[in-house]
Amino acid sequence: MNPQAKLIFTTSLLLGTTITISSNHWITAWAGLEINTLAILPLISKSHHPRAIEAATKYFLVQATASTLVLFSSMTNAWYTGQWDITQLTHPVSCLILTSAIAMKLGLVPFHFWFPEVLQGSPLTTGLLLSTVMKFPPITLFLMTSPSLNPTLLTSMALLSTALGGWMGLNQTQIRKILAFSSISHLGWMTIIISYNPKLTLLNFYLYALMTAATFLALNSIKALKLSTLMTAWTKTPPLSAMLFLTLLSLAGLPPLTGFLPKWLIIQELTKQDMAPAAVMISLLSLLGLYFYLRLAYCATITLPPHTTSQMKQWHTNKPTHASIAILATMSATLLPISPMISTLL
Repeated sequence: MNPQAKLIFTTSLLLGTTITISSNHWITAWAGLEINTLAILPLISKSHHPRAIEAATKYFLVQATASTLVLFSSMTNAWYTGQWDITQLTHPVSCLILTSAIAMKLGLVPFHFWFPEVLQGSPLTTGLLLSTVMKFPPITLFLMTSPSLNPTLLTSMALLSTALGGWMGLNQTQIRKILAFSSISHLGWMTIIISYNPKLTLLNFYLYALMTAATFLALNSIKALKLSTLMTAWTKTPPLSAMLFLTLLSLAGLPPLTGFLPKWLIIQELTKQDMAPAAVMISLLSLLGLYFYLRLAYCATITLPPHTTSQMKQWHTNKPTHASIAILATMSATLLPISPMISTLL
């Protein structure tokens, strides 16, 4: 892609995100979401592969529908209450429509079907943007309207997202699809706590974005898209494979890595809110996700594939690992000891 075009699209992405997260009027928030959608489409379809074009089309249709629902929800609320302020969403029908719209934007169950397909058709760098930056504006709207939304509905959607994200990721061999289902599962953890402690949702999102960025950049450096490619990638850069192993275990939420921190705080908060059954259920459902993370981690560090593979072993490279990957991977593994400091910020 032309560097000037790439610069324009990246700037538009940042502009759209900034407009949405800094607005308190529904129309400006909607405009920011639209700018975001239009800016990411060329980045999804830049390879001109039929699968990429299909992914861009699916993404456009879903996001356009979700944006229409956001506008419809805000107009219904304004019709009944005369309020265009994002935090003043009080009409029950508007709240229900907005919950559906944001679930569609994020890829929460039952509106999750588009996300694995779109991620599978996108390059790894665009996949990183779709999993992190593109989720930030809808999460912000979720956060601002969370006091008005129905907690029972959100809890049900969260448990279903964690269940389906774990269940559907078990049988996958394509790494991008596994990471898409991982994202759906993590969104379940963010959604279950948003009505009770929205700051925890933000903390979970930040740490999830950190760990996902480390994973995507490491995979992009190795150029691994399938599990069979990942099995033979250890010869190329063994230190990077070891870092990827730790980052994947952190995404799974194993102590003593960073990923354990949000899960621990969310379970603690749910127990305080007399929601121990929900905490037990979401903890058990996250074990499904643990299986495919362990599978990925095993493939990343395996030195002898268990069967004859058609993939060629890669040449060892002396090219140093990029500093950003090193910093992100280190943070993905080592932030748990400063959890008392993080919890004082909440």
